[in-house]
Amino acid sequence: MNFFSKQNHQPKAQLLLAFFFTVFTIVALGIDSVFFTNQYFDARGITNVLAILYFGLLFFTANLTLRKLMIIMVPLSYIGEIIFCKILGFYHYRTAFIPLYVPFGHAIVYASGYIFADTNWAVKNEKQIRIFFIGFFILLFAAVGFLLNDMFSLLFGALFFLLLKRKCWQNLYCFIALCVIFIELVGTYFQCWTWNSKTFKIISTVNPPMGAVFFYAGGDVLLVKIISILENKKLKMNIQ
Repeated sequence: MNFFSKQNHQPKAQLLLAFFFTVFTIVALGIDSVFFTNQYFDARGITNVLAILYFGLLFFTANLTLRKLMIIMVPLSYIGEIIFCKILGFYHYRTAFIPLYVPFGHAIVYASGYIFADTNWAVKNEKQIRIFFIGFFILLFAAVGFLLNDMFSLLFGALFFLLLKRKCWQNLYCFIALCVIFIELVGTYFQCWTWNSKTFKIISTVNPPMGAVFFYAGGDVLLVKIISILENKKLKMNIQ
């Protein structure tokens, strides 16, 4: 079976799944929450299975490009978790181990933002949406930065805008950022993970910091680069 064929692309189904992302996130992270664990049992295994199944549904309804991105996103995001969680200590999970659902969750977040950005409505209203996003994120980073003393979000929010400028202000990154903000708010509310109050022991950080969107956007740049390298290698092999 060719997992990278175009035959299974189902735009309506994948858009429905992208919208259902919000409900899925609340249910899946609620099951892994501190409250659920204390009141009932540690059900992280259920969340792991749900994340993998949801990833599978998105994958098999996606187009060829998104499938490639999702596949690479899983190991790439796990490496990112090791760096930012274990090595740099930006945040920590409710247990000592990185949950299995996390790298699949990153891919789900990315895919949902990608699907929204690729809709006819988003493409048709690209300029208006871009203006809205720029204003929204400026206000968001400024609000949490100055009102909540979230220097992390001011710093990495500025880097997020620099990245947007470099990528010609593509709305894709903003749609992904919205999904990131939602999952961060839900995950920290349920205490599935918690951001440390000081990043690098000097940068004040709220839980969660809105500036975290920069790392997803930066990960996308790296992700696309990896896909490009793999495609070029494949092309050279075919020529030979």
